[in-house]
Amino acid sequence: MSASVLQKSFDVLIVGSGAAGLSLALDLLPSGVSIAVMCKDELQEGSSFYAQGGIAAVLDASDSVESHIADTLIAGVGLCHENAVRFIVENASAAIARLADLGVAFSREEGARGSDYHLTREGGHSHRRVAHVFDSTGRAVETTLVDRIREHPSVTLLERHIAIDVIREELPGKRCGRVTGVYALDRDGGHVEAIAARVVVLATGGASKVYRFTSNPDIATGDGIAMAWRAGCRVANMEFTQFHPTCLFHPEAKSFLVTEAVRGEGGVLRLPDGERFIPRFDERAELAPRDIVARAIDHEMKRLGIEHVYLDITHRGAEFITAHFPSVHQRCLELGLDMTREALPVVPAAHYTCDGVMTDLRGRTDVEGLYAIGETAHTGLHGANRLASSSLLECLVLARAAGQDIAARLDGIAPPPPKPWDESWVTDSDEAVVVKHNWAELRSFMWNYVGIVRTTRRLKRAKHRIDLLSAEIDDYYGDFRITADLLELRNLAAVARLIVRSARKRRESRGLHFTLDHPGLAPIGAPRDTVLTPKGR
Repeated sequence: MSASVLQKSFDVLIVGSGAAGLSLALDLLPSGVSIAVMCKDELQEGSSFYAQGGIAAVLDASDSVESHIADTLIAGVGLCHENAVRFIVENASAAIARLADLGVAFSREEGARGSDYHLTREGGHSHRRVAHVFDSTGRAVETTLVDRIREHPSVTLLERHIAIDVIREELPGKRCGRVTGVYALDRDGGHVEAIAARVVVLATGGASKVYRFTSNPDIATGDGIAMAWRAGCRVANMEFTQFHPTCLFHPEAKSFLVTEAVRGEGGVLRLPDGERFIPRFDERAELAPRDIVARAIDHEMKRLGIEHVYLDITHRGAEFITAHFPSVHQRCLELGLDMTREALPVVPAAHYTCDGVMTDLRGRTDVEGLYAIGETAHTGLHGANRLASSSLLECLVLARAAGQDIAARLDGIAPPPPKPWDESWVTDSDEAVVVKHNWAELRSFMWNYVGIVRTTRRLKRAKHRIDLLSAEIDDYYGDFRITADLLELRNLAAVARLIVRSARKRRESRGLHFTLDHPGLAPIGAPRDTVLTPKGR
């Protein structure tokens, strides 16, 4: 096949099927537009499904919006955009109510009626304000959204399709105009499709798979961020990757997260000799923001030469533990660990990409017709560190805002022209081992050089390695027919380069970016976002 045939055309193409993408699709349904949702695997597979903690909102009379805003700003260490924080926090309780109306069965206080949710407290929060569904909120939210979206056959579901690149209108003088669709690889059919759309929304999640150890599923390869960058969008603050402090350390527990709520409900971190060590690093102890806790664990592991620390909640008793953390408890039992009787071995792991494609508070990017929402986007909410249980919240609030903007603007957007994919000059590769080797090498040096603690020398080494790998990947991409693994490797390399560029520009330690060469905050001037702009823009 020398070129693809334009097979599908929609008003709105949503790339990604997590909380952001599916919420947007449901919000757009009343407008009567044609909608497609594209995802790399099965519809529910993604980071949203595995989110354990909950969704932060002011739902208690003793709490306040101003307190929630203050906690978010403190966690963000001076880089949060207060207008974005206020917008999202003020719309948080409405987002919870919409989910409840859709059928999400949030945990409630024993004997409660109406909206008396059981609220937990997590790191960085000054009040109990995290609504949850036991310890598997993401699963409950995602499965509910999937169930609701499958009730609407008018929504086209393109499962097992991997987006390759955004298609832009070609204008005179070799300039590119608005978005007209997306190229995508049909993983089952093995062919490339040019899918036309008047609006494209990137809701592909984060890029934590760029690191060797991560709590994220395999699909978290930064696809939306890389695609938007290649399309001409600015990105911001890519140096801030959040490392979750407590992933289970077990050879059979790939990416299994021990929820933040375990520490929120009294779990303590201990060294092998039983010492509780976190109070030596921060007076908030286990309730300190994640970057502080993760760095403390990393410090002790390196200082003592140990592979992990322990998370202990046995003092709360078996009845409390099994009632509040049934999913974690059950999974641990399957692995031969009983958290009601013993402390769990845990290590930090890359968990959340705090920033990404620059957008406004309606999800608009720099490119006309291209939106980004959820973990893919930089809205200004998270700053230098994400406050716990704010990720699903951002997805829901910005999906609603983007949906309203798209519905209001769509009538003025002309149907896009076809633009087929041409692969007439490429051949099948007989060197798939190159992709596998480069994938492993990239994730290894990102973990070692651009991880929880960084130095100028390590970042320089990482840049050199990425430059070499990127050149090799580009040659491979240009010569051979694409595969799913190649596409993900290409995107991971692009995101890794953005992370390293951003980290080298920030000559201070702030939030999630900690460098031994600049251990304190910059002494002069207000903190600034690290903004990267594509060449030729």
